[in-house]
Amino acid sequence: MSTTQNTPVIDTVLVANRGEIACRVIRTLREQGVRSVAVYSDADADAPHVRDADVAVHIGPAPARESYLVAEKIIDAAKRTGAQAIHPGYGFLSENASFARACEEAGIVFMGPPAAAIEIMGDKISAREAVEKRNVPTVPGLSRPGLSDAELIAAAPGVGFPVLIKPSAGGGGKGMHRVEREEDMAAALETARREAAGAFGDDSLFIEHFVDTPRHIEVQILADTHGNVIHLGERECSLQRRHQKVIEEAPSPLLDATTRTAIGEAACDAARSVKYVGAGTVEFIVPAARPGDFYFMEMNTRLQVEHPVTEEVTGLDLVALQLAIARGDELPLTQDDVALTGHSVEARIYAEDPANGFLPSGGTITAVVEPHGPGVRVDSGVTSGSEVSSLYDPMLMKVITHGADRAQAMDRLDAALSQLVVAGISVNTDFNRYLLGVPEVRSGDLDTGLLDRVAAGYTPREAPTAALAVAALAVRRAQRVGQASSAWTPTDGWRVGENYPYALRLDDGAGEVLVRIAGTGSRAEISVEDRDPLELTVGEWDDRSPRSSRDAPGTWASVGVLVDGVRETWFTRVDNDNVIVSNGSGAWHLTRRSAVRSAAEEEAGSNTTLVSPMPGTVIVHSVAAGDRVEPGDAVLAVEAMKMEHVLRAEVAGTVTFHCEVGQQVPGGHVLATIEPDGTEPGTDTGDTPS
Repeated sequence: MSTTQNTPVIDTVLVANRGEIACRVIRTLREQGVRSVAVYSDADADAPHVRDADVAVHIGPAPARESYLVAEKIIDAAKRTGAQAIHPGYGFLSENASFARACEEAGIVFMGPPAAAIEIMGDKISAREAVEKRNVPTVPGLSRPGLSDAELIAAAPGVGFPVLIKPSAGGGGKGMHRVEREEDMAAALETARREAAGAFGDDSLFIEHFVDTPRHIEVQILADTHGNVIHLGERECSLQRRHQKVIEEAPSPLLDATTRTAIGEAACDAARSVKYVGAGTVEFIVPAARPGDFYFMEMNTRLQVEHPVTEEVTGLDLVALQLAIARGDELPLTQDDVALTGHSVEARIYAEDPANGFLPSGGTITAVVEPHGPGVRVDSGVTSGSEVSSLYDPMLMKVITHGADRAQAMDRLDAALSQLVVAGISVNTDFNRYLLGVPEVRSGDLDTGLLDRVAAGYTPREAPTAALAVAALAVRRAQRVGQASSAWTPTDGWRVGENYPYALRLDDGAGEVLVRIAGTGSRAEISVEDRDPLELTVGEWDDRSPRSSRDAPGTWASVGVLVDGVRETWFTRVDNDNVIVSNGSGAWHLTRRSAVRSAAEEEAGSNTTLVSPMPGTVIVHSVAAGDRVEPGDAVLAVEAMKMEHVLRAEVAGTVTFHCEVGQQVPGGHVLATIEPDGTEPGTDTGDTPS
């Protein structure tokens, strides 16, 4: 822990982050009686972490490089608010050695490790060298500073294919590439260097043998300024997509007690190799068939996203322990005091569309309904009205559950996810539920490639007919009482004061369906295309519904419905075209749709037009304007939320660009058009770039 001499009592902490981690840190500071200071960019002026903190300081424009990544602004905000310490969260400046030194020079406690430890562990080559001196096992490979492409290509056969190309700086899977054959090395190295340089400002690379059927297991460690180092058990993080974790759990279902002790001791030795202080995570790659043969991968010199599962099984608050260490206290427990109770699982909720290639999504969140119940925890950074931008990480929240055993924890997580609603943008909640139902996941037979292998089998689950029926009834009633669009000008067949047949089109995320209602207000006959009809006996609506949520303001109503002889209580909320319905078994967000496709939607479907799939930044034109392309050729790439998306030609023809490299573009923006071969120059193809 970077401290100055005679560190004062810490009664004010600045949280140099945003989103769910800032909210989570502020929560513990409040419980500890410590004054919290938030910082915010233009985009986050009304963000939850700003509202939660005792004090908030504006630090600049929306782009992180002009606000959250400017160390001088963060330190100035700390000085102006009297903060004696800065908690960096994760991401942004959390693993920036220069920032840690700047805090120390300013007389401010950096609630992270010493700058030297950050530097060594932040470079995978020097980290590997350091831990090997403590006899921590590492994966066979070639790693030293300044390796050229030629040296890496020459060494690959000796390391053994498949090899994994890894950037020396950074993390999160960016710049990492698995290569199966020697002839593919050159192209993969070129791509890896470009990605590493763009993400970390450093294109240094090394290679390791790719461990067969690898599992990603990490160990939480704590170290104080008095030389005490302990571990808090391990977390299984093998369910990943593009090296980004999706579902994590503690403890790992793979390890037995003997291996748990051995890997924990190795993690502590890795921390000791750099005189580590604070909370950190040592990550290992573990062969599924030989868990005793674990290998050091890297150390994250900060709090991890998935730290809540460790908190749930140990009963410890890691942020409170970070605060104690920052004050110079000895750890309040020894290794023998650490006990793991039950099991915990966490699902990350990302702003992305799993049904559309996991493309990032963005826009305004119109409503959030969080799950509750025994063993359920939600760490969130969004509420109704939050803007989700491509400028920041796509993770919005985490849903965490704890149970007496793994089966109960997973069942509770599935139930909690079924009750979660994030309306207005696409999120991966339903995909997470799909993962929890995969047999290998349920049995704990995991590896880091499992998610990618099973992702193709995912299809969004349809809302049940009863949910569609209640949603349609709620919309019809809302029109009657003026809670939705005007009841005097409906276009769906309903008329005030009479029982006309009623129809509307609803989108449940799996697709659009036409819902028809006939009958009276108390007995409704529901028909949904391609489904069996349903008869409902509808009770009295209650606008004084006990169903409410600070995250989903609006008019809620409840109604008792008899479905196939079973009485259910449903809660509904109608906000223009957005409808939320929930009962004891789930919650659904449904959107009213028009039967007519817009011109923009028609244009997006044209195979001669390349449209931005999400808000982002154009990072490269892969060809020049006027060049001829073949189907499958890369035309340009857009970056959003730390991901690079290549747009390819679907037809052979000549390219015209409607964007510049570096330009920020909204989702749906026409980026390029392709004039198909055989089209006379100047012929109108029907594309109207905007």
